[in-house]
Amino acid sequence: MFDKNIIIAIGSDHAGFEMKQHLLKVLSAEGYKFKDYGAFSPERIDYPDVAHAVARDIEKNVHTIGILICGSGNGISIAANKHPNVRCALCWTKEIALLARQHNNANIISLPGRFLDFEVAADMVRAFLDEDFDGGRHQQRVNKINISCGCGC
Repeated sequence: MFDKNIIIAIGSDHAGFEMKQHLLKVLSAEGYKFKDYGAFSPERIDYPDVAHAVARDIEKNVHTIGILICGSGNGISIAANKHPNVRCALCWTKEIALLARQHNNANIISLPGRFLDFEVAADMVRAFLDEDFDGGRHQQRVNKINISCGCGC
């Protein structure tokens, strides 16, 4: 479970803008704090720009948890997962969000803004934020996710 005093990194492209605004409103009222990486309007914005900004700060431990939203959730998730130690999980249901935390130690949830009801998305994010990583046998698998190019990076 994440402490409500931490700052959650959140970002979207234009297709996820309205859902992001809804999540900010609902979850802020529940005491969560956010750093908003955009989009700041429904005007077109490229999802990789937002994904990389959020993922970079997760990678550098500026923030420990994040939320990303684009039309399908796919593109923004793919871009975020290019960063070491970022585990961005595309989630469509509350159960998948729970498993992403329990088994994969996901540190970013990706949502399909054009395909989810806003309240379903809020319930999924709450579940994601409230769940803990199980560790154990799952840690062994998580340890195998990052690859190295051999240069010591």
